[in-house]
Amino acid sequence: MLRTSVRLLCSVTKRNISIYNRIFQNVPKQFSPVHNAGIARTMYTTPKLSMFIQTQDTPNPNSLKFLPGCAVLEPGQTMDFPTGQAAYISPLAKILFRIDGVKSIFFGPDFITVTRQGEDVDWKLLKPEIFASIMDFFASGLPVLKEGVPNSDTQINEDDSEVVQMIKELLDTRIRPTVQEDGGDIVFLSFEDGIVKLKMQGSCSNCPSSLVTLKNGIQNMMQFYIPEVLAVEQVEDEAQKMANKTFEEFEKKNSLKADE
Repeated sequence: MLRTSVRLLCSVTKRNISIYNRIFQNVPKQFSPVHNAGIARTMYTTPKLSMFIQTQDTPNPNSLKFLPGCAVLEPGQTMDFPTGQAAYISPLAKILFRIDGVKSIFFGPDFITVTRQGEDVDWKLLKPEIFASIMDFFASGLPVLKEGVPNSDTQINEDDSEVVQMIKELLDTRIRPTVQEDGGDIVFLSFEDGIVKLKMQGSCSNCPSSLVTLKNGIQNMMQFYIPEVLAVEQVEDEAQKMANKTFEEFEKKNSLKADE
C-alpha cells in the first residue's frame, strides 16, 4: 500500500528552519498523525504531489514564515491581508484565514507569513493545519490572486522628485530585501516636509521591535544617504487600525471573563 509521510527535521540551519517533506500518492484520502521518538509524522493520502515546505522564525514571535519551495507571487511583489475581509481577492489567503487562531496573512515572492492571534495560540497546534492548507491549495491549481495588484509602491514614476526617487531606490535595494527576509515588507506612502511615511506589513506589523527597526535602522540609513530626510514615521491604514482595535477589545473581554 502506498502511503504519504511527513517528516519533520529540526534545527537544520542557523535560522532554525523546519523542513516538512510531503509526498502524496494516489490512494484513498486519509489523515492520521503519528508521534514517535520526538519526530512528528503525518500520514496523508491524496493525488500525487511532492513538495518541501520550510518554516523560518521572524523577529516577531507571533509571526512565522512559510516557504513552500515554489513561487507565491512574482519577484519583488508582496501582498498584505491584515484582516479576513481583505482576503476576498486571494483563494489561498481565504483558506488560511479559516484556521482558528490566524490573525493576518502576508505573501512575498516565495513565502507566506502567518501571524497568530497571540502567544496563547500554540504554534505546535497551528502549524500542521497551515501546512495542510498550503499543500491542498497548491495541489488545487488555483491562482494565488483572483484580482488585485501586489505592492509596487517603490516603482519610480516620471513625476517623482529627485529625493523621492532616491528614497524609493534605497528602499528597493537596501531595505526591502532585508525586511522581506524576515517575513515582512515596507510600503512607501509619501515624502513631505522632510518626513518619510512608511507602512509596515507582514511580520513587521505590530512587531515589538518594529519601532527600533524604523528609527535606528531605516531612519538612520536614509538620513545618511539622503540629507533631505529629517525623520521616518510609521503609518497604519484604517483596516489595520480597525483590526487592532477589534483584537484589543476581544482580548479585554477574555481577560474580564477570566477574572470573574
